[in-house]
Amino acid sequence: VAPPGAMSVFREVTLAAPVAVFKLTEDFNNDPFPDKVNLGVGAYRTDESKPWVLPVVKKVEKIIAHDDRLNHEYLPILGLPEFRSSASKIVLGDDSSAIQEDRVGAVQCLGGTGALKIGAEFLKRFYNGNNNTKTPVYVSAPTWENHNDLFISAGFEDIRPYSYWDAEKRGLDFSGFLGNLESCPERSIFVLHACAHNPTGTDPSQEQWKQIAEVMKRRKLFVFFDSAYQGFATGSLEKDAWAVRYFVSMGFEMFCAQSFSKNFGLYNERVGNLTIVARNSDLLKRVLSQMEKIVRITWSNPPTQGARLVAVTLNSPDLFAEWKDNVRTMADRVLLMRSQLKAKLRTLGTPGTWDHITNQIGMFSFTGLNPKQVEYLIKERHVYLMASGRINMCGLTSKNIDYVAKCIHEAVTKVQ
Repeated sequence: VAPPGAMSVFREVTLAAPVAVFKLTEDFNNDPFPDKVNLGVGAYRTDESKPWVLPVVKKVEKIIAHDDRLNHEYLPILGLPEFRSSASKIVLGDDSSAIQEDRVGAVQCLGGTGALKIGAEFLKRFYNGNNNTKTPVYVSAPTWENHNDLFISAGFEDIRPYSYWDAEKRGLDFSGFLGNLESCPERSIFVLHACAHNPTGTDPSQEQWKQIAEVMKRRKLFVFFDSAYQGFATGSLEKDAWAVRYFVSMGFEMFCAQSFSKNFGLYNERVGNLTIVARNSDLLKRVLSQMEKIVRITWSNPPTQGARLVAVTLNSPDLFAEWKDNVRTMADRVLLMRSQLKAKLRTLGTPGTWDHITNQIGMFSFTGLNPKQVEYLIKERHVYLMASGRINMCGLTSKNIDYVAKCIHEAVTKVQ
């Protein structure tokens, strides 16, 4: 027992603000209102508002459970080889020239967050031949909140926004985006969302991606893709990976952080992959050797279960086909909720245009609701969403969508 009046060594610690999305879920769980709706959580939900374990995942779990050859020995530091290679293959394509030329490697990571973390730590130490933490890192305005913090935590001192969301048009600020690419310092690092941009749900078109790539190549900018929703956006692995594959075809060296939380429903297994595309196999070998050192002091060895679930699925033609069907099921439900919400708002005569709901893609929609309207929805109507107006389309169901549409209509008409 500490003596009376003893000073704590932790006395200078301040109370950190809670993580917004988890605080929102906590508030939702504590709300006794029977018809409450949670549109904040970034996870897939069925039409019964329940988490969904993919049927193919259940099948593979049984296969693994009955495989007596498996054990719990440490994985290699860089992870399960068959997971790493198959994960890189689905984002780059089976026919990727970079893979065929042996200049693609990967690191199994703890979710997409871990992949971004390892990539950021490597860039801090080795990017462009020096340890220059003053290299600008550009993230979209807005972006997933962790992007800023991960690069700051890695030691980068200059995190800048690039133009992305046009609030008036409720769409992509493409001219502003290109302007930032043209005016930034050469060799700046850009974090790009591969598809289903979080939080806006707004992606460049293929033609716009080509223009982005042209400027980035000419200005020697480094591409760090974040691919958290492949297959989940359109239901097509190929469409959702188009931008990544195009940049590789244009000769870029790059990183791509992959998450299997959404498209496999493996949220708590923390299954991620960092795909590295280098100029040649010798450079790749050197990069991976340093990645291994970083992983060793971060988590030392990655966990097996989630990675094995993904690897078994991707390496079996029958299971792979079944998984793609499961992913399409999720994507189709999101698309259905988008079209129905827009239709219901139009039927109610809700002021403004709501075309952006169906123009956007993926799990999230940037509704355009302002903070006061969000506050009204939460406090008066028990509809929980992020202060930015971002909603998770999976939170909508056939049972609550009429209520949500009515509440949004009220918020828009009553609160300015």
